Amino acid sequence: MPIPVHFEYRTGLRHIALADVRLAGSWDDAGRPSAQWSTRPMEPFDAEDGCPAFRATVQLDEAAVGQTLRWSVTTETAAGTISAMPTEVNDAGASDQHREFLLREADQVERYFLTHCRRLGANRLIRDGRDLVQFSVWAPNARSVELARASLSGAENEKGGYIFDDGRGVDSVTPMHRDGDGIWSTAPAELPEGGAFEAYDHTLYMFRVTKDDGDVAWRTDLFSRCQIGSGNVDPAHGPTWCGCRTSLDGTKSCSVVVDPSRVTAAFESCDFPETNWVYEEDFWRDEFDPARPVPRRLEDLVLYELHVDGLAAGRSPRGTLKDAMALLPYLRRLGVNAVELMPLAEYEGWASWGYGSSHYLAIEYAGGGRDQFKWFVRECHRHGIAVIMDVVYNHYIADAERAEWAYDSNAPETNIWYWYEGRASDYGRPDGGYVDNNSTGWAPRFWEENVRKLFVSSAAMLVDEFHVDGFRVDQTTSLHAYAVIHADGRPADRARAFGAKFLREWTRTMRLVRPDVVLIAEDHSGWPAVTQPTAAGGLGFDAAWYAEFYHQLIGDATNDTARARLLKFAGYGDDRPLAMSWFAGTLAASAQGHVVYHESHDEAGNSSYEENGREVYSARTIVTAVNGAPLIGTTRDFAEARTRVVAALALLGPGTPMFFMGEEVGAHEPYRYNDFIAHREDFEALAESDGARLFRFYQAVIALRLGAPALRSHALDVLHVHDANRVLAFRRAAAGQDFVVLASLANHAFAAGYRIQHPALADGSWREALNSDAAVFGGGGLVNAEPVTSAHGALTALLAANAVVVLERI
Repeated sequence: MPIPVHFEYRTGLRHIALADVRLAGSWDDAGRPSAQWSTRPMEPFDAEDGCPAFRATVQLDEAAVGQTLRWSVTTETAAGTISAMPTEVNDAGASDQHREFLLREADQVERYFLTHCRRLGANRLIRDGRDLVQFSVWAPNARSVELARASLSGAENEKGGYIFDDGRGVDSVTPMHRDGDGIWSTAPAELPEGGAFEAYDHTLYMFRVTKDDGDVAWRTDLFSRCQIGSGNVDPAHGPTWCGCRTSLDGTKSCSVVVDPSRVTAAFESCDFPETNWVYEEDFWRDEFDPARPVPRRLEDLVLYELHVDGLAAGRSPRGTLKDAMALLPYLRRLGVNAVELMPLAEYEGWASWGYGSSHYLAIEYAGGGRDQFKWFVRECHRHGIAVIMDVVYNHYIADAERAEWAYDSNAPETNIWYWYEGRASDYGRPDGGYVDNNSTGWAPRFWEENVRKLFVSSAAMLVDEFHVDGFRVDQTTSLHAYAVIHADGRPADRARAFGAKFLREWTRTMRLVRPDVVLIAEDHSGWPAVTQPTAAGGLGFDAAWYAEFYHQLIGDATNDTARARLLKFAGYGDDRPLAMSWFAGTLAASAQGHVVYHESHDEAGNSSYEENGREVYSARTIVTAVNGAPLIGTTRDFAEARTRVVAALALLGPGTPMFFMGEEVGAHEPYRYNDFIAHREDFEALAESDGARLFRFYQAVIALRLGAPALRSHALDVLHVHDANRVLAFRRAAAGQDFVVLASLANHAFAAGYRIQHPALADGSWREALNSDAAVFGGGGLVNAEPVTSAHGALTALLAANAVVVLERI
């Protein structure tokens, strides 16, 4: 006798589009278990969370009761039929994408959640025609969990917004109920006001968790979309709290109920809660300007790494999204077409680089919060600028009390968000089983699917709700290569395998949510799989940050004799040979799947090595170019000339180029994570003063790259390298265009011309498309005013000291 089993596929995303969704299962058309899977279409429906979902009912053979069956879901894409289940089986050595279930009874329901964006947290549901709120939290070890609603009082709602560990600040408490997956949820009927969403909109809340040992802890919602507070005060541990919500450290304060389908009608609001809203459909309606299309291909990007906190020099105590918005006309004038934002997920305290995240679905309130970030993304798109977000999954905030730490258990083995190997009794110290991975905190517990889903869901939300165009994932090497057991440094092989599993699941999900999303890994392993498709066993990224490019080209904070360190040695001002040939090899290696840079936040003052008993720190490019000499007069001229050369080598090579904010105007202050606030510079002011010549050069070289398909291609022929002459030449030919780039870090000009010869050099006439020695850029004016002729694979061109010349065949 057949028994019905119901299958549901929940997306948790409002705007995902899936075509021809089909259920596949390990049974035949008669419902009998089979090695040959049968398929059937799934019916679309709107789930109670308002997101697209799909379902199908299968009549299975009653004789299969007690057996374990498998099922999966597929969808049709431009690349063909793919699995719509990015999640792999929970086995370190397997990458199969299916679910298993024990057939028990008629009408059992099996569900797959693509994301937990609307499954966990505080979510708006439509149930029986009513607009309700439901709170849900994963706490599998807890004895009980209760929702605690916080009070908010005082003039203009400025006071309040914190729950103390003794219960002060609580307005009401509601019990939550556990399901079989360890998820606790509220029942709307048990909530005050009957659980009506409007009554809870912008309510402040926490969870009172009774742990497995009876200990009671107050915990924030790790799936909250907003954390109250934009300061650095933790009232439980000081400094003294004034009672103001704005001074709170959001990582320790209350979570906030928000409606993701609404956006503030004004960019700035003095009210909390806000009262003037527009629905997201109206907000995003005029997102794009057809005259300024947003680039979609990795090859078409010129990335400007932007740290929001580091803006507003001389104007505000810290930068905000308002300052970032104000910078966009400047960036458009510069010519970049993508910003890579350092992390904006809720992070620790005051003035931070943002790499200690606590709440991955919340945007840091100190920078402006979630609504202002939507305004920023929309304005970027109107300017034709793509938004790439830096996200951090290799560790949490160092002090994660009231967030991830010991969420529902005090035992290390059951610290659900952190990887722990073995049992505490296996080690001399309780922390021995945690996993180090070269990050400032223990590694996440990636063997838990719900831990992986937190990070997957946060990124999917940024694409779905915030229209983010891509991501740069911080330190992926920590996930798949660096993990070791804290007690003795043994390789944590299982943690590494699950780290790679997570990255595959993450990239698959992002491609499903938006096929043209740009995915970049900060990966220093050199592992080819990083940029190979997941279907071929890779991790699925488009590109990896290529730190070797920086070390060979600049090298100011490395003391590695195997690296060229061109600019560092040029900065000594003598005529020693430079290892141009070493860098040429790196340039060639950057052609496929790499983001290259001559400056990043990591290297702009924060890395170091020891030399002759003293610590040598990295510096901004223009400082390295003259080995820290004062940037005045002739020294400034040398500094700018060498800076123009290394910038051009990055911007005109075959990798996707990026540079850190301020490079375009010769920013020279060190940009360290612990004191950057005191070293901020006003880039727009510099563009009109000391940095004007350099700014014009960046404008010209960016425009040249973006205007020429050949310069955006991966094509590269190294034509000439001479270490003693300190000269490198390469060809970029594609799409019917042909360019030759000659770069010199020699301190003397080749005024009679510099000759190169190579079989790949076509005969013909060449015009000078760019010369960094032009007077408009601050150079001496040694330019090729007349066309240059090549014959028999050779050409001779004028080449100034510390200059780059770009020739285009005509």
